[in-house]
Amino acid sequence: MHASGPAQQVLTCGAAGPEAFEHWRALISDTFVPLTAVPTTDRPFRGELRVVTHPAVQLTEVRSHGQHVRRTRQLIAGSSEDYLLSSIQLGGRGRVEQDGRTAVLTPGAMTFYDSTRPYTLHFDDAFEQLVVQLPRRPLLAAAGVPDDGVHLTAVALEAGGPGSVLAGFFSSLALVHDRDPAGALQLSAHAPALLASALRLAAGQGAGPDDAGLARERVLAHLRRHAGDPHLDADAVATACHLSRRALFRLFEGRESLASALRRTRVERAAELLVAQPRRPVASVGTACGFAGEAQFHRAFRQVTGMTPAEHRAGTHGR
Repeated sequence: MHASGPAQQVLTCGAAGPEAFEHWRALISDTFVPLTAVPTTDRPFRGELRVVTHPAVQLTEVRSHGQHVRRTRQLIAGSSEDYLLSSIQLGGRGRVEQDGRTAVLTPGAMTFYDSTRPYTLHFDDAFEQLVVQLPRRPLLAAAGVPDDGVHLTAVALEAGGPGSVLAGFFSSLALVHDRDPAGALQLSAHAPALLASALRLAAGQGAGPDDAGLARERVLAHLRRHAGDPHLDADAVATACHLSRRALFRLFEGRESLASALRRTRVERAAELLVAQPRRPVASVGTACGFAGEAQFHRAFRQVTGMTPAEHRAGTHGR
């Protein structure tokens, strides 16, 4: 990680010829750790990195044509980087090889790899993934796993499990940075604990004391995906997330309640629609965001934001 405070960069590469790909190799080496790479086809190459850096974690969305990427012993010997990285596959397929294992990544799955030992990343075709990068030693210590971490690299955590939960959390964290950098900074403090939970699962140690955070993020991700459903309630959420009602409500004890989280999620989506579609009737926006009626929408919007939907829309377009 190359920045000490909240920051965002979008880095692109798109052209034909070996010089274009060499530019890409330099971009990924500077963003992650020194790497060597080769494209998988002769067609014009295109890649994009969207890097969001917080003090606690670096998040990088990668969209690219196919390539094979290697971290070699020679590159390791010439650098001092000491990171643990996690790839969360968002689109396409990939393979991660390290420590004699291969993890196959399909959308929603994730795996870890260690910058202090050789690894190879294979992407035969175009792909999209989210790479989460943290200092290695503190993360391994937080997870309570051996310092070398050799037994947990290139272990695939399949879609539908922790990989999907973390993909939702970290992708949302990157988006929140655009709208509310201070809020994203506050949320990013949870990143090490969430990744430590996933590391314990990769190491085969089962649940740890912080793993309720993974379950809670899974619930919040479900709320974000289905907030527009007016019939979404505790029973539907518990069933979809494979939890009992009691376990579901326990996740929110001492925190924002499930009902409040759903209301806030719907209001946040409505606030975006009010700005993005300024001619759309306010009542239609409320319906699209899961509110049963216009009165309920106005009441919820005022409770969350302190203003009416119309005031929010007018204030935004008046700036």
